[in-house]
Amino acid sequence: MLAPEPGGAHVVRPRSKRIRPGVRIPPLVRYVVRRVAWSALLIALVSFFTFLVFYVLPSADPALLRVGRQATPDQVAAVRASLGLDQPFYDQFWIYAKHVVTGFDLGYSYYAEVPVRQEIVSRLPASISVALGAFILWMAIAVPVGILTALRPRSRSDRAVTGATLFFMSAPTYWLGLVVLFLFARDIGAFPVVGGAGTYVPFSESPSGWLESLVLPWIVLAAGFAGLYARMIGENLRQAMAQDFVRTARAKGLGEQRIVLRHGLRAALAPIVTLAALDLGFLLGGTILVETVFNIPGVGRYAVEAIQNGDLPAIQGTVLFGAIFIVLAILVSDVLYAVLDPRVRY
Repeated sequence: MLAPEPGGAHVVRPRSKRIRPGVRIPPLVRYVVRRVAWSALLIALVSFFTFLVFYVLPSADPALLRVGRQATPDQVAAVRASLGLDQPFYDQFWIYAKHVVTGFDLGYSYYAEVPVRQEIVSRLPASISVALGAFILWMAIAVPVGILTALRPRSRSDRAVTGATLFFMSAPTYWLGLVVLFLFARDIGAFPVVGGAGTYVPFSESPSGWLESLVLPWIVLAAGFAGLYARMIGENLRQAMAQDFVRTARAKGLGEQRIVLRHGLRAALAPIVTLAALDLGFLLGGTILVETVFNIPGVGRYAVEAIQNGDLPAIQGTVLFGAIFIVLAILVSDVLYAVLDPRVRY
């Protein structure tokens, strides 16, 4: 407003603006929210295309599979109406998506005549046991071997790790599982040691039997990953040991063991987090080959049985289930990498 001055002139005095304190969202929280939104969108797209493939372009008529080939056309039409297959595609997908979101209802198996979610939940502990045990085993092998190869480059141990990595990465999992069974399985092996085909025991029934039945699957599944991770950890650690912060730690008089484990290994393991989370997500999504070879009643084995029987809801449910695990693994890896590496910009 205008205010008179002693000389008769008028000056304009600006109004004071009241600054309202706003809620400042931390960059990490905004980053996580964006990643969660993208993950939800990706799962929705996977669900849509899976539904499109298995319901719009099916390899077999679900209604005919449900009632049998001797059914009359009227019976097939009645079953199609009861399953909602006579409705337009967008109505079918809307009903399916609503059931998945509200109650994680993955449909009803045409072959076993049980809910798909019930079958997946009942088989999930076996798949988690196989995947998580193999993950722990290959990390327990990869970390010390990677440290050894980093501290002794071009040595015999380094060359042995390189050769073992190439061999186990080239060996198909199915073939390696059969070789291990025929050599070391207690029931059919030439040198019976432990476990066997079809000997899986749930942990709730017998912890010792559970451990014995999963030793061979863990070894087969971890064989290819352990060598690869050992090479990656060794290369990352070798590069980290040449950085300035390691030379500074040596100049301060810190011991070599403390420098390697506390400084070098921490920097070397940060890039491994993303790859480890992805691999674990893929394993949880369905260890198909290992569960098939060792006849483990897991989600991967259920997917194989669904494909053999042409059970479309079961196939769609296992595909969506695996996609959810993989997308969640990518989300967790992105968040962990952002937390562990301060150079990541949100």
